[in-house]
Amino acid sequence: MRPMPIALQGLRTVIYPSPDVDAAKAWWSTALGIDPYFDEPFYVGYDVGGYELGLLPQADPADGALTYWGVADVPAAVAALLGDGATEHTPPADVGGGIVTATVRTPPGAILGLIYNPTFVAR
Repeated sequence: MRPMPIALQGLRTVIYPSPDVDAAKAWWSTALGIDPYFDEPFYVGYDVGGYELGLLPQADPADGALTYWGVADVPAAVAALLGDGATEHTPPADVGGGIVTATVRTPPGAILGLIYNPTFVAR
């Protein structure tokens, strides 16, 4: 057993699987009343109250929305959670700008997202 649990720093991001990212972008832009600040075919991001609302075309809608918690070290947090019985869902990856993400599936079956974002400032 490891001596310390992982330290979640707070919610950071919610990502919605969006196979038809253009339709999803149109709907969210209307619903939120804002345009995305990041708009690429592989990902669309909105700044909503200082938090990220993302649209991810390659995500599986069967997984539902993916919620990401901030951590100081994604690979270390993943390793700790795997040691506690979680299984890898997506491995740690730098997704650009020094932002590192990963997801694990908890033993009960939920998906837990982890993110390190060097530019995030808690409000």
